[in-house]
Amino acid sequence: MPTDVERWKDEVYGNEIREHLFRFAEEGWDAILDDEEDAWFERFKWWGLYHQRKGQESYFMMRIGTPNGVLEPGQLRTVAEIADEYARGPVDNPEFGAAYCDWTTRQSIQLHWIKLEDVPDIFEKLEANDLTTQQACGDSWRNIVGCPVAGKDTHEHIDAWPVAEELHETFKGNDDYANLPRKWKVSVTGCDQGCGQGDINDLAFEPAEKHGELGFNVRIGGGLSRKEPRLARDVDIWVPEEKATDIAAAVTELFNDHGDREDRYNARIKFLVDEWGVDKVRRVLQEDYTDWDLETAGDDLRDQYTYNAGGHEHGDHVGVHEQPDGNYYVGLNVLVGRQGVEDVYELADLAEEYGSGEVRLTQRQNVIVTDIPEEKLDDFLAEDLLEDYSPDPHPFMRGSIACTGTEFCSLSIVETKNRQVRYARWLKENVDVPEGVTDFHIHLSGCTASCAQPQIADISLRGMKTRKDGEPVEALDIGLGGGLGENPHFAEWVEMRVPADEVPGYIQNLLGTYEDQRQDGETFRDFIQRQEEDALQELADPEETDYDDPYMHNTKMTWYPYADDDDMGDSPAPTNGEGEPISADD
Repeated sequence: MPTDVERWKDEVYGNEIREHLFRFAEEGWDAILDDEEDAWFERFKWWGLYHQRKGQESYFMMRIGTPNGVLEPGQLRTVAEIADEYARGPVDNPEFGAAYCDWTTRQSIQLHWIKLEDVPDIFEKLEANDLTTQQACGDSWRNIVGCPVAGKDTHEHIDAWPVAEELHETFKGNDDYANLPRKWKVSVTGCDQGCGQGDINDLAFEPAEKHGELGFNVRIGGGLSRKEPRLARDVDIWVPEEKATDIAAAVTELFNDHGDREDRYNARIKFLVDEWGVDKVRRVLQEDYTDWDLETAGDDLRDQYTYNAGGHEHGDHVGVHEQPDGNYYVGLNVLVGRQGVEDVYELADLAEEYGSGEVRLTQRQNVIVTDIPEEKLDDFLAEDLLEDYSPDPHPFMRGSIACTGTEFCSLSIVETKNRQVRYARWLKENVDVPEGVTDFHIHLSGCTASCAQPQIADISLRGMKTRKDGEPVEALDIGLGGGLGENPHFAEWVEMRVPADEVPGYIQNLLGTYEDQRQDGETFRDFIQRQEEDALQELADPEETDYDDPYMHNTKMTWYPYADDDDMGDSPAPTNGEGEPISADD
């Protein structure tokens, strides 16, 4: 039998949701009947809107898709203006203020505290500046990811940006691909660094050469979600650039026809590849979905694949880098991917003053300012904003990634963003970085949905609950040794349900063991990978330190983790279009 979601989608889905969304915006929050909320909230995702969690009724997260992370001149300012005017909630975040932008691990943008009544005005402003929330969520093509400096990178074999653009224009808003069994994540990479993270996408195009021609090898069935991570499988297909859209359509149609619509947990193509095997996937593609002879795979050009490989990396694009045209791009570290709106305004100003105005977003939640002439570079690097968003950050700041957490997400079990900020600052002040370590990745995900991609970090943190001194507290599972480098490997989970305030002590002890036992300057990842499974659990113990965590209580049971009065009964939600509690109108 089809799931509830499939039934809801059969009734209304895709582009037609917009007219209903605008009707609700005009009539207000109360127009959504209680017994229809789940159905409409599921549909709204197709237009980039997630309803926020319990205690925040009537407020939404809005996701803006930016294909390949490219924000063209003027677009970042547009995003800042929308955040400033429409994304201010009833209470401030203590670290980031009243309004802010989140840069995501899929090169998108998320805004919070969006009111339904404001959606038409926001859409008008976005679309006037060639931005959209269309298919930023939902069971369809999601935001296309790839090397964030495609077309501006000395490491690339193919400029993949035109390919990503064509895929975006072909499949976004296309009714033929609007209702898939589940989300559909695509990566396009033309460089040898692997920074498109194709290994963890449903469909990946990666640079390859055949018969002296450059093109892409095709991989299918990667993903991290829940506790079922998979690396994308090589299906022995090579396509030239001009065939990328055709093979993407073929693979999407195969998934649409054969993906599981009766069990949403299994409705990802990684499970179909598990069931069929790569030979059958290729055969069915050839026989049923393509009208040309599929070429076998070409020579892989990822020979310098270093992204998150444990050593000195180019792939996160933080730092100062020369472009092929002689200009420079500068990657700025954004701790946990969140910037206050005033800083976003200033970043837009600096991009226009020193570069072309273009800004790009990375899968490491960072930002890149492109096209800076050499003669302006020193002045740009001297700007005050770069003291907070450094192109040369401390390793613990550089590698800190966190998902949305219980601040807004109904799935999350623990608080994440502000906690990871506190972790990074404490580690920077209290833990010596082992010699030669410049890149160290700590990813904190609030649940098993893996939005922070913890399985591919040096240290992986995953939200849980436990008891400490007889009281329920927030806790984290700890994994070690993940990465997507030359020998990709998912983290080994070695400690379970560690109280959150004992995690910094564990990391301190672990790095001490690494410093004492490493061989000939080996990377942390190599050190972890040479350990036997049993030995991994003996490397370090959790420990209390002077680190203080104000979020140890069950933040999921509060209406907002950072409010002075955070009980559910203190929530002002739901509110009307002016942000006033609706109950006050009665």
